[in-house]
Amino acid sequence: MNFMTDILLPAGRSAMDLALFVLLPLMVAMLALMRLLEAKGLLDWIVARLAPAVRPFGLTGLSLFAALQINLVSFAAPIATLAMMEQRGVSDRHLAATLAMVFAMAQANASLPLAALGLHLGPTLLFSVLGGLVAAAVTYHGFGRRLSEEEVLADDTLHHATAEGAKGVLDVINRAGAEAFKITIGAIPLLVLSLVFVTALRQIGAVDALTHGLTPLLGAIGIDPALILPTVVKYLAGGTAMLGTVDEMLRHGQFTTTLLNQGAGFLINPLDVPGVAILVSAGRRVAGVWKPAALGAVVGITVRTLCSLSQ
Repeated sequence: MNFMTDILLPAGRSAMDLALFVLLPLMVAMLALMRLLEAKGLLDWIVARLAPAVRPFGLTGLSLFAALQINLVSFAAPIATLAMMEQRGVSDRHLAATLAMVFAMAQANASLPLAALGLHLGPTLLFSVLGGLVAAAVTYHGFGRRLSEEEVLADDTLHHATAEGAKGVLDVINRAGAEAFKITIGAIPLLVLSLVFVTALRQIGAVDALTHGLTPLLGAIGIDPALILPTVVKYLAGGTAMLGTVDEMLRHGQFTTTLLNQGAGFLINPLDVPGVAILVSAGRRVAGVWKPAALGAVVGITVRTLCSLSQ
């Protein structure tokens, strides 16, 4: 019983901290901004003009908002755009392409702090965009080609509230806040389960065993074993946990900025257990296309990794 308590309580506390103190504020801010842009008519104007440029990649105009949010805000910020895309009736195939792009790109909550530790931010963002576009195109034209292309809405104009006057603006913000709270609460169960899984693996020593077991193999093929621990932590516990691990290893001389930049392609992206759990909470149809999106993201991350290794 004590063993289960030692796993469940810290994992639950971490999940609630992440949901209520990271995800919820971001969701309120981003959804309020998106809804205000929508109410003022600016969102429709931007989407209509940008959509033709990104259509060949299987993306829509709104997809570009998700790209900006993942690169400049946080891994959780695109949830607002994904939720809006689902509500606007974007097809499953385009949703999958957008989700793949988000999975493959560099999340700002890891890349921006790491820039202070020696990460080359310019190349990282450039390779992030390249990997995201590749992931979207591969998903739309390959892994997700059998998904439905049917648009749920007959036209591309969403009938939404206006934001005329102070009361209208306040109403839009309040509705956005309620929507953000609903999405955040919906993400908590998957987030708790994913962190319980990660905490259990740590408690039973599986993470340490994997690290020690892979060291000789990776050393034999020329991969620095120092990358093992950040990689394991990243894909099991997420980018924030990886950030803490890398910071500690750099402070103790167990990691270098050269390794950080070479490993940025596969270390800095939201395709991990907590990241997937949070992003698929954007909506039912978003959750339904996560598999082809993840496959496409792997291709995009591979492209990013090859680009990073060339530095």
